[in-house]
Amino acid sequence: MNKFNHWFIILFCILFLSTFVNAGKKQSLIYPENFSYMGAFKLPGNEGRDQSFSYGGYAMTYASLNDGSLYIMGHPRLAYGEFDNGNQVAQVTIPKLIQSKDVSQLKTASFLQNFVNIRGNLFKPYAEIPQVGMAYLDIPQTGKKIHVCWGQHFHESPEEKVSTHAWFNPDLSSSNIQGGWLIGSRSYYSTNAYLFEIEKEFADQYLGGRYLATGRFRDGGWSGMGPVIFAYAPWQSGNPPAAGTRLKEKVLLLYQSSKTHANIGNNMNNYQHADDWAGGAWLSSASKRSAVVFAGTKGTGSKYWYGWRNPKGELYPCVETAFVNQFVTCRNDDGSPCPKNDLNGCANHDDSRGWWSSKFNAAIIFYDPDELAKVALGEKRPSAPQSYATLYIDEFLILQQGIEEAMLGKGNQRISRIGSIAYDREKHRLFVLEPFADGTKPIIHVFRIK
Repeated sequence: MNKFNHWFIILFCILFLSTFVNAGKKQSLIYPENFSYMGAFKLPGNEGRDQSFSYGGYAMTYASLNDGSLYIMGHPRLAYGEFDNGNQVAQVTIPKLIQSKDVSQLKTASFLQNFVNIRGNLFKPYAEIPQVGMAYLDIPQTGKKIHVCWGQHFHESPEEKVSTHAWFNPDLSSSNIQGGWLIGSRSYYSTNAYLFEIEKEFADQYLGGRYLATGRFRDGGWSGMGPVIFAYAPWQSGNPPAAGTRLKEKVLLLYQSSKTHANIGNNMNNYQHADDWAGGAWLSSASKRSAVVFAGTKGTGSKYWYGWRNPKGELYPCVETAFVNQFVTCRNDDGSPCPKNDLNGCANHDDSRGWWSSKFNAAIIFYDPDELAKVALGEKRPSAPQSYATLYIDEFLILQQGIEEAMLGKGNQRISRIGSIAYDREKHRLFVLEPFADGTKPIIHVFRIK
């Protein structure tokens, strides 16, 4: 066999295998291999409470203003009057991106607009672990607006059930927040933690021009056992709608809630109560591919439980024994209950009670817009769509250790790996916020979508 024939056969085999591997892939979809890491940058300012990104970054949106910029919320509000002026909004530049694990080597963004408390008189009760989201939208009906949603960890008492959505001006010196509104009669646990723009063509065809997606994943499955999408358009109910308006929503994704169903079922694949889907985005690429993605900290361990981290190690549950007879406090990764010897609790744990898994990973999961369209048309149940791919991005993160370990955990049990995300539809860039990566401040990672 001559040299030419040898290389021809190798090339043929490569092309054949490539065709075989991609035969089952839908060519209209974005896949993990369409992501390329561009680098990261730091945020400006100090690490104090007042007008700082410290402990913050759980709401972020990209705006095409000022050659491309980000609006980001800073240090969160704290309950019981401790820090009422938190979750202020600032606008920052996007500096040169650097690929480095050494945070000191990263470039720092500059303020375009310093922190402003845009909340006005809205959302006053929501300070106990605030849940927040923002989405910049420029449409003829409203002009340039930043839409905001706001909630908190618990919404059980009447005073914790006020409005959740509003909009304000991108010029923070005259933000003039308007609202607040509610998403139909939906649960507070499923509507108020992230916001993102829906691709215009999809919204016009299937959603009656509802260009905004809102939702929330609440740990323990109270929101539904997986991420949630409600499409809405406040301008269709007034410009602005009257305060207290219940906006007409269109559901695209909603799994069964654990508050109404004790068993694990009608949920997303590989679900765990310890999951945390912190942000979403509707992606579109230059090659006309698309996907709806959610980013967050995914429970991937062999067991997950309600309680604390066990000082003995990640493989040992430490459940809250007071609740053992009220609900299933510990499950294996297949959803089955843990054996009784896992339900004894543990001694010398820290104070961070909640849902824990024996392992977490930073993940981005992908949904097919065509499946969501079938839900919009009434052809599928809102719990039917499942993600078709997962991208784990821990390798790109700083995952700083030794910072707030009692709250954040450590090693495989480090939580809060990803905060909010935002998408630049013109340049096809996905911005992913990593909390607690620069001291107590976040940094921003950027991926190009091919």
